[in-house]
Amino acid sequence: MRSYSPDLTPPWKRSAPVPEVPAEPDLVVEEVTTGFCGAVIRCEADTVTLEDRFGKHRVFPLRPRGFLLEGRTVTLVRPSASAPVRPVRTASGSLAVPGARARVARAGRIYVEGRHDAELVERVWGDDLRIEGVVVEYLEGIDDLPSIVEEFAPGPDARLGVLVDHLVAGSKESRIAASVTDPHVLVVGHPYIDVWEAVKPSSLGITGWPRVPHGQDWKKGVCRALGWPENTGAAWQHILSRVRSYKDLEPALLGRVEELIDFVTEIDFVTEPG
Repeated sequence: MRSYSPDLTPPWKRSAPVPEVPAEPDLVVEEVTTGFCGAVIRCEADTVTLEDRFGKHRVFPLRPRGFLLEGRTVTLVRPSASAPVRPVRTASGSLAVPGARARVARAGRIYVEGRHDAELVERVWGDDLRIEGVVVEYLEGIDDLPSIVEEFAPGPDARLGVLVDHLVAGSKESRIAASVTDPHVLVVGHPYIDVWEAVKPSSLGITGWPRVPHGQDWKKGVCRALGWPENTGAAWQHILSRVRSYKDLEPALLGRVEELIDFVTEIDFVTEPG
């Protein structure tokens, strides 16, 4: 008597097994039928919701061989309750590099005006900056920016980026920024009275940032209007604690910081004459 396998499909017609991958939050996959690529934001009993980089959501069934992960076909499965969450993106939205060591610091630097501004940059872009080897330094003010630039001595392999508070046309800050003409220095700024405003009100559970009458201390005025104690240090720590990723920040700040990182990490190629 011959014994037969219950599966009578010829071996050459059988599909090769594919790995099962838990659909953990922030896992980036591509749906094989539509080509929709996004990060997992929700996993139900038999569906998964993806969010693409434009914020668009799509719901897909958890069917076998239904997704691509780093170009390989996988089957997404619902994660177990005890499964650890494996972040695959940094707070800035960049792909995380598990186990990566900080790069040796570049000669280039980013100077950030304002202590709160520097803390916010570290919170959102800190992982990216360490991978790129970019050091961020706190700049107390920009009144002496031209002399600071001269002392730094920027060059093709030592670029300098500067983020300025409330950089608007006609201001003292804009005139100082315009006086810096070195091609290896980039000075940009955000339009907000204070970097607090760069945090989206929705992330703090408020409808909007209060208007503070001209001549009043802006931070204390905000605290009074929102019913917070007039302890601006404690208020800032509360605001900072609600910033979990780039999604909690306004585009006007996001764009400027990304611009500075790109500028400082760009390499100038100098061709020798002859």
